Amino acid sequence: MSSNSSFEPDPNHEQERPEFPSISDFDRLTARSRQASPSQSPSRFLNSNNKYFSDNRSGFWVFGTNLFGFFWDQQTKQQRVTAKRKGGAIRRLRVKVVVVSFGLFGLFFVVNWLMLLRLQVPRAGSQNGSSMNLTSASAAVKVKGELKKFKGKRVHNGMYGRMLALAAHALAEGQNKREPKDLWQEPMVPASAWRPCADQRNWEPNEGKNGYIMVTANGGMNQQRVAVCNIVVIARLLNATLVVPKFLYSSVWRDVSQFSDIYQEEHFINSLTPDIRIVKDLPVELQSLDLEAIGSLVTDEDISKESKPRFYLKNILPILLRNRVVHFIGFGNRLAFDPIQFELQRLRCRCNFHSLQFVTKIQETGALLLQRLRKHATRPGPLDHYLVGPYAESIIKEKKGRAVKESRYLALHLRFEIDMVAHSLCEFGGGEEERQELEAYREIHFPALTRLKKTTKLPSPAALRLEGLCPLTPEEAVLMLAALGFNRKTHIFVAGAHIYGGRSRLAALTSLYPNLVTKENVLSSTELEPFKNFSSQLAALDFIGCTAADAFAMTDSGSQLSSLVSGYRIYYGGGRMPTIRPNKRRLADIYMKNFTIEWKVFEQRVRKAVRQTKHVQSRPKARSIYRYPRCKECMCLTN
Repeated sequence: MSSNSSFEPDPNHEQERPEFPSISDFDRLTARSRQASPSQSPSRFLNSNNKYFSDNRSGFWVFGTNLFGFFWDQQTKQQRVTAKRKGGAIRRLRVKVVVVSFGLFGLFFVVNWLMLLRLQVPRAGSQNGSSMNLTSASAAVKVKGELKKFKGKRVHNGMYGRMLALAAHALAEGQNKREPKDLWQEPMVPASAWRPCADQRNWEPNEGKNGYIMVTANGGMNQQRVAVCNIVVIARLLNATLVVPKFLYSSVWRDVSQFSDIYQEEHFINSLTPDIRIVKDLPVELQSLDLEAIGSLVTDEDISKESKPRFYLKNILPILLRNRVVHFIGFGNRLAFDPIQFELQRLRCRCNFHSLQFVTKIQETGALLLQRLRKHATRPGPLDHYLVGPYAESIIKEKKGRAVKESRYLALHLRFEIDMVAHSLCEFGGGEEERQELEAYREIHFPALTRLKKTTKLPSPAALRLEGLCPLTPEEAVLMLAALGFNRKTHIFVAGAHIYGGRSRLAALTSLYPNLVTKENVLSSTELEPFKNFSSQLAALDFIGCTAADAFAMTDSGSQLSSLVSGYRIYYGGGRMPTIRPNKRRLADIYMKNFTIEWKVFEQRVRKAVRQTKHVQSRPKARSIYRYPRCKECMCLTN
């Protein structure tokens, strides 16, 4: 993976074509499709007045049967006329009629099969469409033409070729149609009843007299952000003084950025002064201590995931009191969400939503990114002030002449980097070459997972997909967006640029939605130069672009970036910042019918699956407050 990728691995979580179903599988899928939607059967294209139509068979079978019946009637009539002729002539005529009938029937069957095959797997050799106002037929040609650019490379059209062609037709036909009413909206009334209030506190400052806590957080920017908020709560719990957090250098991300390179250090200290004592360095007398020798080094292996506060009081506090300092190495998601004291939970929210503000250079470049994504904006977005601070006003364009309609954009987080793909243990249509490549990556970056595979029988890739445990591919993501009703002209900002499979993997997405950009497209190389080789700082720009979007779509709800972005939009959005959270298990069941399902049925099922995840709810017990801040600790519910 490229070192400037803006995503982090989540520690808890010649190209072969994908195989087509066997004949029996195809029959089974076809039968299930007819049961689900008989009106969509191909037989609807035949004359419904035909007396043989009622047996509900396929159109070509009916036609062949009618043809056979016609010849058979003719043969019977001829038999009556020539009854006195020799029986041998009659038998020869009968044989000829049967042979001709079945020959014609076979011919129609072959033509039918060829047409179906052509529909399922669009060829990559068609010419490009020359106009943006495509007709239904030329839309499919447009997709094929775009794919032609990647001739000689891996084109991940795979098993979704048929559905992508149908999506292209739907987008072409719907260019002048109005999008669904709720597409760019959140359920406003119930959502707007919640307002931010984590900045309120009801306790006295912590003196930090029990000792000093140091932390070196691992992962990328998003894991580090969670670790910082957790360590702030632990410092308060243990009545300790917190040393400004440090970030662990990762061989994966190769980013040397430290806390003050990403967040405003002074604002962090000042905003939390009423809660805990924070210093920039250890006292001189403690800096020379061998922390490992005295037992003050604590690693993630010493702490179970989401440990409860009592673990720290029982096991960490005695070390702190004895040695006056504890250093957490590789600290991450090691503090439970429940049960936890009300004010401690509120402190965690306060740290995430109020105390962590990006440094000036990130805010300034982030504002430039938003200005170009939101062309002709005449007012700041609802979250701009919280994301880019004083640079929010620079996003506004001065009115000149006729009013120009502001352009809104959809942000899409495609969590499809090689680390996510490899850790999922799923397969994505790349055959043996893909399997070897991902296995080699696991051996280097996920050795524990490689050992587990050798000693434990794990679920198959197919079983993982059916359970919704595989990240959505770019092809699956674009089918979801098209089914939801986003039209072809939609402006889409994709977070990150290092998608596994490269440009060929994005071919379907860019073909159906040509107004697609990344931060590398929007910002010049000169403007991005200060962030080069600093993946966490680049991730901060993606965070700003996604959080401020008019609508945000994630492809993996377990991703830390998606969780933090959606939570931030809930906390400050006031019920005006919709987020699309697909249920991957539901979608997997829909996508597996891609060889037979009709587009209208596909649309209905996808919209229903996504709509059910869009409703407003308070935080479920033990779930992340970063993702679900609608709880009494973080937000206040107005009457």
